[in-house]
Amino acid sequence: MKHSTRIITGVGALAVTALALAGCSSGGSGSSTDSASGGDLTPVSLQLQWYSQAQFAGYYAAASQGYYEDEGLDVTILEGAADIVPIDVLTSGDADFAISWVPKVLGSIEQGAAVTDIAQIFERSGTTQISMKDAGITKPADLKGKTVGSWGYGNEWELFAGMNKADVPLGDISLVQQAFDMNGFLAGDIQAAQAMTYNEYAQVLETVNPATGSLYTPEDLNVIDWNDQGTAMLQDAIWADSDKLASDSAYADTAVKFIKASVKGWAYARDNAEDAAKIVTDAGSQLGESHQLWMTNEVNKLIWPSTSGVGMINQDQWDQTVSIAKGTPNETGATIITADPPETAYSNEYVEKALTELKDEGVDVMGADYKPITVTLKENGQ
Repeated sequence: MKHSTRIITGVGALAVTALALAGCSSGGSGSSTDSASGGDLTPVSLQLQWYSQAQFAGYYAAASQGYYEDEGLDVTILEGAADIVPIDVLTSGDADFAISWVPKVLGSIEQGAAVTDIAQIFERSGTTQISMKDAGITKPADLKGKTVGSWGYGNEWELFAGMNKADVPLGDISLVQQAFDMNGFLAGDIQAAQAMTYNEYAQVLETVNPATGSLYTPEDLNVIDWNDQGTAMLQDAIWADSDKLASDSAYADTAVKFIKASVKGWAYARDNAEDAAKIVTDAGSQLGESHQLWMTNEVNKLIWPSTSGVGMINQDQWDQTVSIAKGTPNETGATIITADPPETAYSNEYVEKALTELKDEGVDVMGADYKPITVTLKENGQ
């Protein structure tokens, strides 16, 4: 099987990959030729919001398994980086679709970005605040008087909303700019640190506890889950250009095809977590084998089981995200947005078409019987 998808790093270099992307067509506008079938493939580029890792396993799986090609697409995956804003790449015309968190994009929309959430892949939030057991932090109210870490850059709003709901003013904590690692937490400089279930939480569990000589365990930690606190916000979504959706029927058709193949890729990652983790590793991710598998498993939990079908934007979750974005101030008193976003901020039109086709093909887009696997982390995630 020929796979025409390419993986490009955030700095534009071709990533080292073992996906055997034989016969890759060149990028650019227009169609490329699929020599295996004799047909034309539509070039499509996807901008990720972070570096290559299993957070994006479904897209890499869709590439590896030929699902994009099956839909007539020649997909280039653009790796993200700390200084890359996916929506800026999308609105500048340098990508056809982008992956980004909803609250971050709501701010861009209010500032004039014409983009639409066309598929809400993550139904649940992966953001948590973790602490050592002896700190006694089991709920947001316990953050009062503590040193609390946050990455910032739009990642802080669930934390701030949880504190606001628990009547803990930001002035009652010592807010620390947290690096994108857990070093400050492990050193004791941060009492409650921000951690994604699929990444930083695992980083702690991959570290040797100096008190025991063994790896830290979940029993050593307390976790505040914003899903449980009612302040979770929608995260990874597929974003498209609103103006092109309205004016370019070919682009709108491509959006349906791209969603369809991507959801099929996520179904593959659900049913083949080990293989999906290896696909991401082979695509150039630098994360260790056990960490990559942990990430695949935890990301699957954010998607499956699905309430309405993977990619559907549920009104209650959208409204909660918008409400928090409008009503939660940061340390400067600013909120993400000051007014409701336009109707074009999201649409279920394209994902509904994709899901209908997938169901007709016998693809399970609900995952009602999904059960996560058990992953054993190794030191440093190896």
